[in-house]
Amino acid sequence: MGKFENAIHEMCAIENQAGEDDFLNNIHALAKLFVTVLYVCMVTSFPKYNVTGLVGMIIYPLIIFNLGDIKFGKCIKRIRLILPLICIIGIFNPFFDRNVLLTMGGVKITGGEISMVTLMIKGILAVIAIYILIITTTIDRVCMALRKIHIPEIIVMIIQLIYRYINVLLKETKRIVEAYSLRAPDQKGINFKAWGSLPGQLLLRSIDRATDVHNSMSLRGYNFNNVRIRNYKLSSRDYVWMILWTLVIIAFRVYPVFEIVGGLFT
Repeated sequence: MGKFENAIHEMCAIENQAGEDDFLNNIHALAKLFVTVLYVCMVTSFPKYNVTGLVGMIIYPLIIFNLGDIKFGKCIKRIRLILPLICIIGIFNPFFDRNVLLTMGGVKITGGEISMVTLMIKGILAVIAIYILIITTTIDRVCMALRKIHIPEIIVMIIQLIYRYINVLLKETKRIVEAYSLRAPDQKGINFKAWGSLPGQLLLRSIDRATDVHNSMSLRGYNFNNVRIRNYKLSSRDYVWMILWTLVIIAFRVYPVFEIVGGLFT
């Protein structure tokens, strides 16, 4: 299976898993969106040297992975392309902040090295939290949650259609690459001379396919305001979910819970 087939297969697998009928998926999208935004805000608000407190925030993805039977290995595999970009963010910190903050086994650890690790952990936890939202909530439910908090309809519509058209773009790219490889079977990769024309063809073909999809949706009476999602109104379970996670996340942000618990056994 080629790269594009893998990408299309992964998108379908994520959407199918998000549409499953289980406890975590049936939590209202607005409740999960609220918890995700709160978690990301709390994670990014940690001071740059507070690594121990930041590690305590792992409690949220750890519980959700077990509660929703989400595979950690598959999560890392799917976000592996983003992880190097996250790690690059703070890679220059050790060069600018050379103040020695602590010494472990004769090894001096500078503030830049600690802040670099802190930034990496923040980015990884934030991406994992967003992945959890995507893997447990369909794009339609996310869009309806955005409308419920009065995000402008045009913005929500653009988000929804962009997500839908990613699959169209991947399929058109797959067809173009396959056609090119059939015309140049002995050539490895795409010749640089074709780098200008192929993206142009991809753009034109994608626009044509997107126009066909839009016309088909319009002929079938598609209207964003007419879409109805099950469990649109928040239930008592959804409010309990938001309140419990709000208390847990704020508690782990304000208090060094792990240090307090560890101090009870020493």
